[in-house]
Amino acid sequence: MSNSIVIIPTYNEIENIEAIIRAVFQLPKQFHVLVVDDNSPDKTGAKVTALQEEFKDRLFLETRTEKSGLGTAYIHGFKWAIERRYDYIFEMDADFSHNPTDLLRLLKACENGADVAVGSRYKKGVNVVNWPLYRVLLSYGASFYVKMITGMRVHDPTAGFVCYKRYVLEHIKLDSVRFVGYAFQIEMKFRAYLKNYKIEEVSIIFKDRVLGKSKMSSSIISEAIWGVLSMKLRSLFQKNRF
Repeated sequence: MSNSIVIIPTYNEIENIEAIIRAVFQLPKQFHVLVVDDNSPDKTGAKVTALQEEFKDRLFLETRTEKSGLGTAYIHGFKWAIERRYDYIFEMDADFSHNPTDLLRLLKACENGADVAVGSRYKKGVNVVNWPLYRVLLSYGASFYVKMITGMRVHDPTAGFVCYKRYVLEHIKLDSVRFVGYAFQIEMKFRAYLKNYKIEEVSIIFKDRVLGKSKMSSSIISEAIWGVLSMKLRSLFQKNRF
């Protein structure tokens, strides 16, 4: 039984899913993997089901009926992992933008005292590969904006490569989390910050996906811009919900 589980949300990741699962299972530390698939038309879930024959009791699949957003996929996975008493619960993308070997570094940060370890693109400059300049500026600008509004001293608040200790997720009101897009990542860190959990950033190199299509959209960007401001106001006037 592993004490660590990696949650990978998927929608049409057939080109990446087998390779990313095998990469995690090749690490010297034993991790379990939970794929939360939103009924991908490209049969991503069917590929995971086939791989479960090879990786019994290490690879798990939760299939949802439709595409319902990144945030709700992670909330589903968090509850699943909490129920099964994993000590360390990870978020990671399926597309290799996050290097699976960095799971070991995030784990070490939490083992050494962090409550939340964030794989950070911006802790030491800008460590992003193959992104167009406009997207780098948008992401870096969003990070500065979030720090200004929330007061968090996290260089990469939108990062989606994260390790949580189980008790952090147990004490965050998961059913009260509002955001479903990339702003979900901001809200989770903000809720941990408000509870004075220790958030440590681990510098990583982020590589843009090679296979498959990005899920970024204008609605996701809008949620991040206006949602962060409303989230800050709610935290001031509706403290019981945070």
